[in-house]
Amino acid sequence: MEQKIKVLAFAGSLRKGSYNKALIRAAVELAPENMAIEVFDLEGIPPFNQEFEANPPQRVKEFKDKIRESEALLIATPEYNYSISGVLKNALDSASRPRVDTPLEGKPVAIMSASSGRFGGARAQYHLRQSFIFLNMHPVNRPEVMLSDASHNVDPNGNVTNEQTRQLIRQLLESLASWTIRLREKPREK
Repeated sequence: MEQKIKVLAFAGSLRKGSYNKALIRAAVELAPENMAIEVFDLEGIPPFNQEFEANPPQRVKEFKDKIRESEALLIATPEYNYSISGVLKNALDSASRPRVDTPLEGKPVAIMSASSGRFGGARAQYHLRQSFIFLNMHPVNRPEVMLSDASHNVDPNGNVTNEQTRQLIRQLLESLASWTIRLREKPREK
């Protein structure tokens, strides 16, 4: 039996009723047979302080260990002020330091976003992709999952009700699985 691809998923929002957390829940439900998704909550990661990067706080160590144990990442990002949330930026900054100990290097990653606005978090996704360049991460390019008007597409129980979005999430996860396998088989440059 083939080993499942281990994916670590997290949302860049702390709000319990977050639409982006709803996307993550939908992804867990829709994951292909060859994928196991573990969800990590960014709650408790303190503001990044370079003075502690050599010996980070326990919650940052836990986050970095979970990233290391995974083969790929799935990130759901809200859009705040045309960019990613401070919570998500802080978590990525914390995980990326020190550079000699970053578990993000070469990691395949897929992005989703949900917003009450009409662009569905598109601008946040593009800013996140810019960070991936410096972090040398490998994002899935298609399909793009951007849930707009989220208040009308997520029910009061936090379930994504928009069937087209659910299909796109399923396709995104299938693309992430294929991409991860492809990168796994490619020899790493030294």
